[in-house]
Amino acid sequence: MAPTSSIRAANDHKDGLRVARPNGADGAQATAEAERIDVAVADKSPLILAGLDKLLSDDRRFNLVAKLTDGEEFLEAARQQKFTIAVIGWQLPTLHARDVLRALSRQVAAPKIVVYSGTNDPAAPAETLQLGGAGFVSKRAPPERLLDVLAAVAAGDMVFPFVDIRKMRSDPLENLTLRERSLLSALGSGHTNSQLAKDFGVSINTIKFHLRNLFEKLDVRNRAQAIALFLEMKHGAYPGGGGGRSMEPAGASRGRRGRPD
Repeated sequence: MAPTSSIRAANDHKDGLRVARPNGADGAQATAEAERIDVAVADKSPLILAGLDKLLSDDRRFNLVAKLTDGEEFLEAARQQKFTIAVIGWQLPTLHARDVLRALSRQVAAPKIVVYSGTNDPAAPAETLQLGGAGFVSKRAPPERLLDVLAAVAAGDMVFPFVDIRKMRSDPLENLTLRERSLLSALGSGHTNSQLAKDFGVSINTIKFHLRNLFEKLDVRNRAQAIALFLEMKHGAYPGGGGGRSMEPAGASRGRRGRPD
């Protein structure tokens, strides 16, 4: 009987070609390479991008597949490429992180987002969570913290500093124009699109356009959810709500004609 080593050597050659087979340490390395997590990074600072490149390249758990400098480029990459996680700055050129997160919320199989920022805005982590982000890390934290958060997010966790849930949406009206508040008030009073169009002196299509913008700002999907939110705020049931304050801006009337902003 041929020695085992001879049999292995014979089996490793076929038609004059050597057949590569993962074995031992080589096989483990190949498996590790296949299991690496694809990551993209986007930040306005070339220095931060270079640092993240070095940090991720030195950790065999991750595979850096894209480095981008603004929000629009990042969204295009998210549509064209497949990566599991992305690290983005809070204040990106062309698109703020808020806009990036809103856009990704409408994308099927979007990557998980970890915001990596040195912002002094205490509401940034809560906003990231509210808009669908998977994690938030301060740039003042040790670099290893970011790596730990990325690994945890890849495993299915969400990682944030302490967030007071009661203050996450303390004032849903904050980003509404005066006319949008009037539109919400009229909507809460049960007005149909035809009635709204007549009250504001615009077409029904224009009303539909403004309602879509209003729903997006309020983070609701339809008229019923917008009315429910309106009633909660009107009666002070919404966290941080107005305690029954009027939803109509001073000097406004539901019957006033004019084009919504």
